[in-house]
Amino acid sequence: MIGMETLISRERLQKTLNHQIPDRIPLDLGGFQTGIHRRVYAELLEYLGMNEEIQILDPVQQLAKPSEQILERFHIDTRYIGAHSPESYTGKIEKTERNGQVWNDLKDEFGVIWSMPEEQQLFMDISHHPLADATIPDLEDYPFPSGNDPTRFTGLREEALRLRQDTPYGICTSISGVVYEICWYMRGLERWFMDTIENPAFCGILLDKVLQYWLDFETGFLSEIGDLVDVVMIGDDLAGQYGPLFSPEFYRNTVKPRQKKLVQHIKSLTNAKIWYHTCGSCRAFIPDLIDNGIDILNPVQISARDMEPGSLKENFGEQLVFWGGGIDSQHTLPFASPQEIRSQVQSNLELLKPGGAYVFNNVHNIQFGVPPENIVALYDAAYEFSFYT
Repeated sequence: MIGMETLISRERLQKTLNHQIPDRIPLDLGGFQTGIHRRVYAELLEYLGMNEEIQILDPVQQLAKPSEQILERFHIDTRYIGAHSPESYTGKIEKTERNGQVWNDLKDEFGVIWSMPEEQQLFMDISHHPLADATIPDLEDYPFPSGNDPTRFTGLREEALRLRQDTPYGICTSISGVVYEICWYMRGLERWFMDTIENPAFCGILLDKVLQYWLDFETGFLSEIGDLVDVVMIGDDLAGQYGPLFSPEFYRNTVKPRQKKLVQHIKSLTNAKIWYHTCGSCRAFIPDLIDNGIDILNPVQISARDMEPGSLKENFGEQLVFWGGGIDSQHTLPFASPQEIRSQVQSNLELLKPGGAYVFNNVHNIQFGVPPENIVALYDAAYEFSFYT
């Protein structure tokens, strides 16, 4: 028997974020880390008998922007708002031919080129790292983008006011504050990992350049909407399936101080809770993230080593809100039956919901290849088992 709602979505989310018990767990879909691939979204629309024009939220990950009709169908409690590109940046996808194949290329503001083969249409990978051969002097001359360009934020306050005044939903920002990952995007992952050992001075300078961009960005962004949003989302992937991606010592000595500076800066600009995204087996870093001032951990990759939901809740549930971890997205969501999905969702919610401080989502984005009936089973089960009474 499904329970009865007694709160609006915003109240439900706010209680959850404050470690209070709401009427039910808030449900989330539609963010840059909690989204849905455009091809599986098209299959979901067909399965549900809906017909709508699909809007692209993120061309790199090929995420669709879910419509209000879909969000309401699945009882989603969150809505998203984000800055846009400055007027000086076009952000157009260009088609080029290389080695007899047509590619869709996108050059981002940092000069990184993301590419996707025309025949694949799944997602974009990096095809050009602009700082691959750079030296420390080159960093001083490189044209880093301006984080506080005011044209990024035109119309944002009006949209945030509309969401706050005319809808009942919790308001989350799109992802920002990507201090660490942008460095390896620009440098190349292998070269960057070698730099952490051979050339830490280069790493420190590049991290400072990217940090300054995000400090400037958050100042402009949150001066517009910091009083209207409930969650500010930032993140850098720190871990893989079996543990840290790089030396925890390098993280604590070099990366963490910069992340902490950004988090504290954000907290000086807004009362919103700070949501941090890192995939993988990140348990070793959780105390550091808490020390940085993080309020929420996403995506809770429960299939990774040492990421069992019950253990995480027991050890960190009083200090963190967990956002995600609704199902094993690597093995169960794409391949199991709807009944098996329903059963796993129920089990995970029983572990994560006690005492509040849990928001439901799949682990990261719903990828192409997930059957639409499994998506329906995922959210229908989440809603059914989300109630506290």
